[in-house]
Amino acid sequence: MVNAQKRAPSPIEQTQRRERVGVRSSTTGGGAVRRLSHEDERLLKQILAKPQDYIDSEVFYEDGAEKSIYDEAPAIQQPDTTWYHPVMDDYSGSRTRSVKSSQQVILTAAEERVLFHQFNYARHRVRLLQDEIWSNADKQPTPEQAQDILGWHRRADRIREQIAETNLALVLAMAKRTRMSEVDFADLVSEGNMALLRAVDKFDAGRGYKFSTYACRAILKAFSRQGMKLSKYRQRFPTDFDPKLEKSNFLETKRATFEKDAAEEVRTIVMDNRADLTEVERTVIEHRFGLENSNAEKPMTLEQVGQIIGVTKERVRQIQNKAMEKIRTELESKFLGEPQEKTPEGEAAATA
Repeated sequence: MVNAQKRAPSPIEQTQRRERVGVRSSTTGGGAVRRLSHEDERLLKQILAKPQDYIDSEVFYEDGAEKSIYDEAPAIQQPDTTWYHPVMDDYSGSRTRSVKSSQQVILTAAEERVLFHQFNYARHRVRLLQDEIWSNADKQPTPEQAQDILGWHRRADRIREQIAETNLALVLAMAKRTRMSEVDFADLVSEGNMALLRAVDKFDAGRGYKFSTYACRAILKAFSRQGMKLSKYRQRFPTDFDPKLEKSNFLETKRATFEKDAAEEVRTIVMDNRADLTEVERTVIEHRFGLENSNAEKPMTLEQVGQIIGVTKERVRQIQNKAMEKIRTELESKFLGEPQEKTPEGEAAATA
């Protein structure tokens, strides 16, 4: 029996193996290396890529700092962002969605200090774990270190997101107040949101200022940079981009021309009676599609035509369908060639 040969890893698999982050066994003397999930691996590699920045505070080094910062701190209300649709509000004109008092969360200075202390303490713990891991000879974290650093990083991200979502109304208000005509409103809001996140990372709550005071300056500077960037771009490329020039209307024009030619051909067939329509069929077609008068306002309904020729609207529909079939046959014979002669069986089937 021939042993199955082991498949060699592909270049992509080799690259992925090199980029994977290993976790040292917690037992002494080496041992098997435990692998994290792909999501945790990617996140852990990103965390260990560079030192974690944070705003230091004396509170972090006190006894029981973690308990006092998280467990003994007052609960902060979570923000409601269901109202936040800035681009939709911009296109809706006067129907601008306003923020209800029940939806908006306004933090006091004390609440802001609590959130920023929690945010920076989590980043502080990430930095301590980074130093511990980098001090290892192989620079690989133990399972306990990996779980701790991932947990503290995710906690910092949750608090960062909470602070940013609480101040989304600030970005929207600044964007509506600035309103640069040369900058798209969506781009302005996007740039303001990025500036808000950077302000959360750099704000020092220990100095006693409100976060909105610091964030407003950062957002306005971001708006100014966006305007200068667009101004330089316009100076380099003075011609405005016109989307209409990028789309060809060849197919639409071709289709409209074909429909117009086909309609004229159908009108000619009916007027010259080339489809051998009966007088009743011709009357129905002319009234139903407004062929009897080119200046007619609109075609008649089945009921109106039935009142003219003295039949029900269902009978008018049957007469119309039969006449349209004759017109279709004549039209196909012109564009596709002479139709084949009908056999007695085909004529019987058509009569039936």
